[in-house]
Amino acid sequence: MNEEQKNGIPLIGEKLPEMEVQTTHGNINIPKDYKGSWLILFSHPADYTPVCTTEFYAFQKRYDQFKELNTELLGLSIDQVFSHMKWTEWIKENLDEEIKFPIIADDRGKVAEKLGMVHPDKGNNTVRAVFIVDPDSTIRTILYYPQELGRNMDEILRIIEGFQTSEKEKAAIPANWPNNELIGNNVIIEPPKSEEKAKKRLEEAKKGKFECYDWWLCHKEI
Repeated sequence: MNEEQKNGIPLIGEKLPEMEVQTTHGNINIPKDYKGSWLILFSHPADYTPVCTTEFYAFQKRYDQFKELNTELLGLSIDQVFSHMKWTEWIKENLDEEIKFPIIADDRGKVAEKLGMVHPDKGNNTVRAVFIVDPDSTIRTILYYPQELGRNMDEILRIIEGFQTSEKEKAAIPANWPNNELIGNNVIIEPPKSEEKAKKRLEEAKKGKFECYDWWLCHKEI
């Protein structure tokens, strides 16, 4: 058993642990209060820090895009709620952007520790962790970034769009989608699991139902 399993840090495919947290929008029960929506739960090292400020600004600039995808944002750091409130106030006054999503005030670090967000070499600072949780409260993606590297919010948006497209089309999503170098914004059809189905797949491709490089690599338009 590895160290993460010993500490009970949730993994992809597991449910997000149930917790009541204090935020800048009041107390929230996670994941219960987000049932039916996608959730981006992300941590930042500390308030009033340069990279984190650029990240919050970038998240908020895309807030409407996340909402259109039925996705909520929830920040977290090991700071008091008063610090969060003053920091977001500073962002509004100086950068002309109002942070509309809540931020967890995890001043004792219990939430961050439970989710494996505490940086091992930086005291109480959290890493730049991202948990992408689906409407059934299942963790679908976990991303970790070091303190010196800010996140790419467009990639986080792409992940949400990719999951939703994959579920709708019952297909897989290629690299760099929707700008894949081979098939553009098409999606990949699941490979057949028998010789008979493999032959049928190529026959179907000849009829124009989809395109194939071979029986195991077929794609379709969406």
